[in-house]
Amino acid sequence: MKTLKLIVKTKNQKYPIVIGNNLTKKLSNILKKNSINFKQCFLVVDKNVPKKFIKNIKNSLKNHKVFIHIFNANEKNKNFKSVDNILDLLLKKNFSREDCLISVGGGITGDTSGFAASLFKRGIKFINIPTTLLSQVDSSIGGKTGVNTKYGKNLIGSFYQPCIVVSDTQFLMTLPRREIICGYGEILKHAIIKNKNFFYFLNKKFKKILDLSPGFINKAIYESCKIKMNVVEKDEKETGLRKILNFGHTFAHAYEASMDYSKKLNHGEAVILGIKTVLNFSYKKNILKEKEYKLITNHIEKNNLTLSLNNFFKSKDVKKILSFMIKDKKNNSSKISLVLLKKIGLPLFNQEYSKKNIELFLKNYLRN
Repeated sequence: MKTLKLIVKTKNQKYPIVIGNNLTKKLSNILKKNSINFKQCFLVVDKNVPKKFIKNIKNSLKNHKVFIHIFNANEKNKNFKSVDNILDLLLKKNFSREDCLISVGGGITGDTSGFAASLFKRGIKFINIPTTLLSQVDSSIGGKTGVNTKYGKNLIGSFYQPCIVVSDTQFLMTLPRREIICGYGEILKHAIIKNKNFFYFLNKKFKKILDLSPGFINKAIYESCKIKMNVVEKDEKETGLRKILNFGHTFAHAYEASMDYSKKLNHGEAVILGIKTVLNFSYKKNILKEKEYKLITNHIEKNNLTLSLNNFFKSKDVKKILSFMIKDKKNNSSKISLVLLKKIGLPLFNQEYSKKNIELFLKNYLRN
């Protein structure tokens, strides 16, 4: 398969996203072609990444001094302590700003190591090698880094763009189907908010995408990245348009936090549940018409993309969910800000509703 490439251009930085197969074996050449130079590098590697990929990277970077830090990537370890461990090791190894930190893992690894990279000597070179479908189509693009706290998800962080994103689809072959579905949730989100033709492509080729058929999975990743790239280029710091990328996430993050980031509900599954919730909210508020509401929800249901919200929560849990929604970083007032949908390709952001309004909705939604 041909290697695909996008160039992200923000006010602060221009960097490539490279998408293809077996890219870890060619990493040194990819970096050289994109004029990314360094003497030594520090790899933060998710402990679940198969050793053969780490070996490929080490072999490709044999002309560089390579240090490896194995990271136990989960939402509970996405915290200040993990960032401090990385910073401490960088200092002990006497890294400079001309050296490089490379993340090899999913979104948690990328967010945590990217945040550390932004802090170390006020910014060290950062390369992101996302290993999950979720991170390849979402978290690796746009420069959002950060950690969780007891108050909620991603409330502490920075905007810090990588030098390059290298998305090797070979990693995806090692993932369980549950992880592929998680990534698909973000692909679906991008189609819903920005590209109706892409949604029709997903609706038609869903099985081939989830089976990781090369031509179809590469196209899905490329188109999804292109949507996020176009939004980020227009609004890097999320002052306006970029808020549409949070479609479904205000509910999703609250669901995750309410379950104390349990493995019973991972991020991608929470996003799909969040999308279903906000679609229903948009429909109930007469913003989204029934035809398009059913078109999207039928796609989710017929492909068995998620369980029901009732599998995780009851009416008694609504106050807890709301407590996390209130703390969401996108809120600018006592009200809760949501991204709703008018039609496929036309989201509405900064839609504010009272806590009571959303509480009544959630209680009714959980009864259905």
